[in-house]
Amino acid sequence: MTKEGSNRGGARAGAGRKKGSSAYGESTKAMRIPDSLVATVSQLLTHKKKQQAGDVLDYPNVYSLDLDTKVPSIPFYGVSVAAGFPSPADDYIEKRLDLNELLINKPAATFFVRAEGESMLGAGIHPDDILVVDRSVHPSVGKIVVCALDGELTVKRLRSKEGQLVLAPENPNYPDIPLKGELEMVIWGVVTSVIHNV
Repeated sequence: MTKEGSNRGGARAGAGRKKGSSAYGESTKAMRIPDSLVATVSQLLTHKKKQQAGDVLDYPNVYSLDLDTKVPSIPFYGVSVAAGFPSPADDYIEKRLDLNELLINKPAATFFVRAEGESMLGAGIHPDDILVVDRSVHPSVGKIVVCALDGELTVKRLRSKEGQLVLAPENPNYPDIPLKGELEMVIWGVVTSVIHNV
């Protein structure tokens, strides 16, 4: 039983966490995350905290997929282009090609990253190519993965050599990177396509 006129419930002056006092230095919002994306979101939040602490470089060459922007379909001719002698061209379009359908399996789990360096030339990945990366694909041995390795992004093929996992380049001028316990490594996703300008 309470005394008549006493206040119960409601906000009290000075109570609660101070605004901007979270681990991220700003206000936060509770939200529901699909189970399949919990690990990814956790990795990104960890990266943000390290960024604010100055422990991790920003990643200027990583681009998310704008789900609100639809790439227009492009005419797709139903004939092959001869790489040798010219052949007569047909006058009809077989269908319209949608690059979203061609390159992206799961838009919500897809991002793009620009490649740097020449360690993956043997896999057809050249400097300034755009990699299409899918976070929903399991990073099994043999896949090309994008990962954060001690705070720096790299793209390599995941291989098993003598019972140990390594990040393997596709260029003999670069060494394998053994995945040892002291390395901090987070796989961001599997490369599913390469967009290469000629």
